Amino acid sequence: MSSGFPWLTVLIAWPLVAAAATALTGVGRGRPSAGVVRAGRFGAGAARWVALVGALVEVGLLVGAFLAFDTTAAATYQLTETYRWIPALGASYAVGVDGVALLLVALSVGLVPLVILAAWHEQGGDRSRLRRYLATVLVLEAFMVAVFAARDVFLFYVLFEAMLIPAYFLIGGFGQGSQRRYAAVKFLLFSLAGGLVMLAAVVALYLQVPVEQRGPQTFLTENLIANLAASLDPTAERLMFAAFFLAFAIKAPMVPVHTWLPDVAENATPGTSTLLICVLDKVGTFGMLTLCLPLFPEASRWAAPFVIVLAVISILYGAILAIGQNDLLRLIGYTSVSHFGFIILGIFTFTALGISGSSFMMLNHGISTGALFLVAGFAIARHPRHSQRIADYGGLRIVAPVLGGTFLVAGLSALALPGLATFVSEVMVFLGAYGRWPAAVLVAVPAVVLAAMYVLLTYQRMFTGTPSADVANVTDLNGRERTVAGVLIAALVVLGLVPGPALDYVREPGQVSVELVGATEPAAATTQETTQGTTEGSEQ
Repeated sequence: MSSGFPWLTVLIAWPLVAAAATALTGVGRGRPSAGVVRAGRFGAGAARWVALVGALVEVGLLVGAFLAFDTTAAATYQLTETYRWIPALGASYAVGVDGVALLLVALSVGLVPLVILAAWHEQGGDRSRLRRYLATVLVLEAFMVAVFAARDVFLFYVLFEAMLIPAYFLIGGFGQGSQRRYAAVKFLLFSLAGGLVMLAAVVALYLQVPVEQRGPQTFLTENLIANLAASLDPTAERLMFAAFFLAFAIKAPMVPVHTWLPDVAENATPGTSTLLICVLDKVGTFGMLTLCLPLFPEASRWAAPFVIVLAVISILYGAILAIGQNDLLRLIGYTSVSHFGFIILGIFTFTALGISGSSFMMLNHGISTGALFLVAGFAIARHPRHSQRIADYGGLRIVAPVLGGTFLVAGLSALALPGLATFVSEVMVFLGAYGRWPAAVLVAVPAVVLAAMYVLLTYQRMFTGTPSADVANVTDLNGRERTVAGVLIAALVVLGLVPGPALDYVREPGQVSVELVGATEPAAATTQETTQGTTEGSEQ
């Protein structure tokens, strides 16, 4: 369903324009003497404002895309554009979004201006370095929008690999940890390994399409679903599913291929971690939902028990490891391993409620964990040594009450407190999973208690008690930082108290996903069996 105006192409292209403008903006060169950071003469100057205005224009374009989207047909690809790209390979430039993809595009676009605001005085006051950092953030934004909008599997693969380039430089080139280059290389190697396996599956997918059905749009998702519905060999289907799933499990990240994520969280800037973990990693769960399930329905059902076990292990493992962390950013990274386990659990319930809850949780996790990363970054920036060790803090609530309050609310959202956004989606996942995998839910439920432990213990160690000597004289959040935290906290509260409008975007796609995978809703099956038994009894 096309709207006439190329909303998605503009949303992809505009950040690249803004990135070029940001990279070319700036007066003079050099760093402030003696490492002193100043916002005016030695700061990022105009480049910061160019980047921020560019990101805000992107938000305006997003509003236009939302207005053009019909929520009554949220499971249908809308705002579509299709152009020939590589006809000989059957690849096309095809973009379009359903309700789930549009929410993830919104998450991408909404977080970028907040990351730019949070990074206002980062990179040690080096104006040239900050300018390049902000330009790279905008380039990554273009790739994030494009990968969620891609409807062509070959195009999706190309974007899946291409977005590693800006992500690698954001970690290794602009990170703040001593092991940032190691973390960047580890991230790249894990991702490239998954991408290589996925490429083999993409080629195999093309070869599975009957020759007479190949054409310029062979890789279009809906064409592949139609052309492979009756001709796909079961063994080939399972092998291709395994290849796609491995690539997405690395990206998600999922135990046991998650080990790159804590290293990235510890060594990247909070803003980079926000974009990589809160947005880019959703490509993994998004790919499972929009490619693995509809393209390989039989293999998805076959692999579901194994995936459910790994998801539950991820939920518990990430929560337990988070409790034992001394590094604040590494702790937040492990919480995401746990939360991604919930998302994957909901997807492989094959119930409309569970899949809708997972789709909603992709959005909510991005907001709540993004708030944790950015507010944690504000706290670290106030420490005289910029320490990330939790033990180096204490009593921050007394000297910086707004900082303490925003961290607490973000943490409470991470543990799914009622009234905040993640509570709604987590309950939906549990209820959807219980109808098909009750044992998995019973094993995973203790993670709720573990989440309360890692959030409240961290808050107690950092924000309560007598202020330590290092933080006794720190200042509270300024207006810019309050804007960043306030927008995120407001989003968590609104989505927690009034989730209905957002759920309208994921409810119908969840139902369609169940149909595409060929599963039956547990409740519907029970009702059908009861009705059939009653009918047979009356006939007798």
